[in-house]
Amino acid sequence: MDKKIISILTAVIVLLVIGVAYLAYNLNQQAQANKEMEELAVYDKQEMEGEYRQFADQYSEMKTRINNDSIIAQLTREQERTEQLLQELKNTKATDAAEITRLKKELASVRAVLRSYVLEIDSLNRLNQALQDENNRVRSELEESNQQNLALTTDNATLSEKVAIAAQLNAVNIDIMMVVKAALSSKTKDRVKHPHKIGGSTNEMKVRFVISRNVTATNGQRKIYVRILTPTGDVLNASGQCPFEDKEVAYTVMKTIEYTGEETPMELYVAKKQTLIPGTYRVQVIADGHEIGSRSIELEK
Repeated sequence: MDKKIISILTAVIVLLVIGVAYLAYNLNQQAQANKEMEELAVYDKQEMEGEYRQFADQYSEMKTRINNDSIIAQLTREQERTEQLLQELKNTKATDAAEITRLKKELASVRAVLRSYVLEIDSLNRLNQALQDENNRVRSELEESNQQNLALTTDNATLSEKVAIAAQLNAVNIDIMMVVKAALSSKTKDRVKHPHKIGGSTNEMKVRFVISRNVTATNGQRKIYVRILTPTGDVLNASGQCPFEDKEVAYTVMKTIEYTGEETPMELYVAKKQTLIPGTYRVQVIADGHEIGSRSIELEK
């Protein structure tokens, strides 16, 4: 064979070998690139699945932070939509570029909607907190006002009680004595030699006292009751009932006077309807349902 032809064939063969080697190298490089792209697509899909799952979990968490039924219903719908897209992504091959692209766009939409709800719920929570703080402040002020009113009511009640006590009558210089009462036509005074001695010529008991001056007391007619308790605890000559400390008690004698607020001397007579015995006699003066004075006096035989 001609050497020239051999040289040409040899060159052609070398070129073919080089071409085949180059093609093989390119194919290998392309396969490697395809493998890397596929791995990247799988990784990208996994990241998308993680985000979808995270967003779905966030919807669940947000529903626990709010008590608005309407917003909870909206969050539930968005959560179900997110979970549906997640399931579609799981069923999609990583190499399905068109579907992956669509689900990426859906993911961006889910992210935007989720962010809007986060902002809305945070705003509502801040508003609720502000309202709660305001309610707490109002309740605190109301409680303080109630306490002040209670204190004022107590003070008023105490003041009223003090005024009522100050307005009560007061009987002083209480005394009892055994006397021989002068005849109605006589201008002589009651005769008394031994005022605290029982028996003899005495035929009546006289009770005398003074109602003190009190400008705070109400003027007008007053019923003044006298109770005389014998040494045995009985009411001497019980002649009726009078009001005393929210109950009715027996009294010995009563007199109606016109009280003017000035000092008022009083004398009341008690006839000897029963035998008197020596001992300690207690005299109580009662007006307006209260004891306004008392004294214990020893009577001798």
